Amino acid sequence: MKFSEQWLREWVNPNLNSQELMDQITMAGLEVDGFEPVAGHFSGVVVGEVVAVEPHPDADKLRVCQVSDGKDTVQVVCGAPNVRPGLKVPFAVVGAVLPGDFTIKKAKLRGQPSEGMLCSASELGLSDDHEGLMELPADALVGESLSDFLKLNDLTIDVDLTPNRADCLSIKGIAREVGVLNSVVAEAPEIEVVEAVHSEVPEISVQAPSGCPRYLGRILRNVNLRAESPLWMQEKLRRSGIRSIDAAVDVTNYVMLELGQPMHAFDRDRLKGGIVVRMAQQGEKLVLLDGQEVEMTAETLVIADHGKPVAIAGVMGGEDSGVNADTRDLVLESAYFDPITLAGKARHYGLHTDASHRFERGVDYQLARDAMERCTALLVSIVGGEPGDIVEVASDDHLPRQKVIDLRERRLADVLGLAIDRTTVEEILSRLGLHIDKLLKDGWRISVPSFRPDISIEEDLIEEVGRIYGYNNLPVTEPIGSLGLRTQQEAVRPVSAIQNYFVACGYQEAITYSFVDPKVQQLVDPDHEGIALANPISSDLAVMRTSLWSGLLKTVAHNQNRQQPRIRLFETGLRFVKDGGGIDQQPMLAGVVVGNQVPENWVNGRRASDFYDVKGELESLFRLLGIEVQFVASQHSALHPGQTAELVRDGESVGWLGTLHPQVQKNLELNGTILMFELFLNSIVSGYVPNFKEISKYPEVRRDLAIIIGSDVAFADVERVAKKHAGERLTALRAFDVYEGEALGEGNRSLALSLFWQHPERTLNEEEVHSLFNGVIDALKTELSAILRS
Repeated sequence: MKFSEQWLREWVNPNLNSQELMDQITMAGLEVDGFEPVAGHFSGVVVGEVVAVEPHPDADKLRVCQVSDGKDTVQVVCGAPNVRPGLKVPFAVVGAVLPGDFTIKKAKLRGQPSEGMLCSASELGLSDDHEGLMELPADALVGESLSDFLKLNDLTIDVDLTPNRADCLSIKGIAREVGVLNSVVAEAPEIEVVEAVHSEVPEISVQAPSGCPRYLGRILRNVNLRAESPLWMQEKLRRSGIRSIDAAVDVTNYVMLELGQPMHAFDRDRLKGGIVVRMAQQGEKLVLLDGQEVEMTAETLVIADHGKPVAIAGVMGGEDSGVNADTRDLVLESAYFDPITLAGKARHYGLHTDASHRFERGVDYQLARDAMERCTALLVSIVGGEPGDIVEVASDDHLPRQKVIDLRERRLADVLGLAIDRTTVEEILSRLGLHIDKLLKDGWRISVPSFRPDISIEEDLIEEVGRIYGYNNLPVTEPIGSLGLRTQQEAVRPVSAIQNYFVACGYQEAITYSFVDPKVQQLVDPDHEGIALANPISSDLAVMRTSLWSGLLKTVAHNQNRQQPRIRLFETGLRFVKDGGGIDQQPMLAGVVVGNQVPENWVNGRRASDFYDVKGELESLFRLLGIEVQFVASQHSALHPGQTAELVRDGESVGWLGTLHPQVQKNLELNGTILMFELFLNSIVSGYVPNFKEISKYPEVRRDLAIIIGSDVAFADVERVAKKHAGERLTALRAFDVYEGEALGEGNRSLALSLFWQHPERTLNEEEVHSLFNGVIDALKTELSAILRS
């Protein structure tokens, strides 16, 4: 929120300079994000009066003016369209210095002498308006320094408020905080009841009381909206980052900045019947004040007349009911809207307004009537008019309840690390507007005011006391705690070891959103229904992921669109699967490989990665983890048929490996062969505990054999049978040749194996080795129908 320092000091003026004031506000938890002067640096600019205006003899668009600076009358040549006799304007005399270090000198313009310059607001650094001269009020004193007249020795302070401090989104709220911090009473303007002068009242019907528990309306007849807002109001709005539009809009914006209550003014003659506060009908359309047409959902609270919606409640009014210079009668709105009902609605329609910013965070539910009276009084003083009675529709059942909280003295001391005197605590609470209902034996019973919806539990009260007492005044204590070593199971490998392994293999770790595009997720994991988010960031991040592939494939597309041909990514994270009425969060490991197996250079060539490259990397990982995993041919909806393996450990599926299905790849517009894997982390991190084993000093015995087996027999089955019958002294089994050809017959292949035996304590004799070797051959023949090649 931006505000003028001078405006704040009208309410409360502590004995602090600007920097000290901003430091104090920041230390109180209202962080000052920045500040800037309200105008550019200039000197020698006074209030001038145009005495006479004549056409320039040699230029159609220039005027020759006689301008008084209160002492002398000089000639100035001016091209502004709004220059006229009697106008009071900023006048830069000869020798004046304007922003940008521009010095005013005597000059001749098309042959006519000019001694000075009449200024626009943009030329003085006051605004971006350069349409014409800046017009000053008729009662401005000619010759007075413009800086003094406009009180430009001022700063615009920008405070970055946390969402819970909606009470400080106004001058009133900031002044209340500064007053509390300095033990000074903030002097608010007196709000008097404006008496009605006619009996007309708006017809108001609230059909959605849960969304709008309080709504106030008032008719103001016979206004003159051609009257301009006073300069002091325009300046306060400008210094708060809001441009002046017309008197009705300016006054409602002024009241919002001053008190924190957003308001709206309707053109009564453009309303059909009365006011109806209701939920929108699905598909209803409304053209907003900014010209945007929106199609509303049934969850949107609207202000309507008896024919159509005229505003999105708490966000923005409609164009058809907006006020203009010809408006004669106003219907003023001041309401309390439920923050939950309005949450996210402005963002849903691509909007963010000052009103929605406040209503979504919570406005004081007792403020609406005071704001209506203040707005009415200001409007009557500026545009005239005849006010009617205020009509209020309220639902006590839906209005917030006043909170009553017990604050324990001991708890306060424990949290702050300091025992603060009871009198001091009570003084702080009272200055904050917190009413002490009852003194308890061990503390206080406190009623929370309506303007502090953020205070709901005891810890909130403790924070308030500590904040006002001063964080710098609290003692610095070091926490004391025992840091015992946690038991680490040796058989369980840390996830960091897996991450380091993949990095060593040339992969890059990716971290993708847990929220994914439901369309992409349906492609890669159609068997699981994604958990929809209640309030998604965007439509393509609308469900919780059931597979890490969804995010990784989007990352592949992002990289391929930027001419990256070789991509090797892995990710560890959670997937979210529905489990009855709950959510099962499962740690996963996933990876994707595209492009060449190794970076291209003069020696490596361009061999593309294939299924067996990734399979080998996973096998190396499993050896590192000390586990045995089988790769079993299978099918997965996201993977290519015939190029898919299910990973099985001890009869349990622990993941998948394969090539992306061509149809999925086409839908995602990806290029090249996409190899993917995904594993359940909890199923692979537990392995064996390494044990010491003495290296045998006796010779190793090797035997080779070649067998013919069916092409459908997996090597894993051959390995299993051979190890089962080779005895406990088998130290290694390796396949060193595979051959398929017409000589073997269709559906057959030749597989050559080497078996190694070694005894730790003696040399194996020929009979022992021969017996074991023959046992392996017989088992392969019996169990796998293998034929021994001669």
